[in-house]
Amino acid sequence: MIVRRAQKDDIPGILELLVQVDMVHHRGRPDIFKGPATKYDAAELDAILADDSSPVFVCVDDDGAVLGHAFCIHKQEINNNVLTDIRTLYVDDICVDENARGQHIGKMLFDHVRSYALAQGFYNITLNVWSCNPGAMSFYEKMGFVPQKVGMEMII
Repeated sequence: MIVRRAQKDDIPGILELLVQVDMVHHRGRPDIFKGPATKYDAAELDAILADDSSPVFVCVDDDGAVLGHAFCIHKQEINNNVLTDIRTLYVDDICVDENARGQHIGKMLFDHVRSYALAQGFYNITLNVWSCNPGAMSFYEKMGFVPQKVGMEMII
C-alpha cells in the first residue's frame, strides 16, 4: 500500500468512499444527511484534483484500488482584523473503505497529510468531526488532535 496524490483514474474509487462517508453521517443524522449521496460528482472531483490548493491524497493497494482518501484545503486569513495570518491545512474529509479498516490506512493517510503540511510550512492542521461519529472522534484524538472550537445546535 502507498499513499500518493490522487489522480483522475482514482475518481471512481473516491466516489465509492464518498458514499460511505455520507452513509456514516446519514445513519447518525438522517435529519441532515440525505444518504446515499456523494459530496461531489466526477466533474467536480476532476476540478478539485487539478487544484493545488485542495490536494487530495489516496491510499491504494498494489492493484491501484483506492482504500482511503484525505481531502485537504489550504486556508489563510490575510489582514483579518482579529485573526493572525497563519496558514492552515484544513482536512475536509478522511475516509477508509469499510472493507479495509483495521489495516492502519487512516494513520498512513494522516501521517502523509501531516508530512505534507510540515513540508509546505503550514502552522496547523484543522478539521471538523460530527459528534454522531464517535469512531472518527476517537481516531483524531489518537492522532493528537484536540478541540479548537465547538459547534453547537438547538433543533427547534
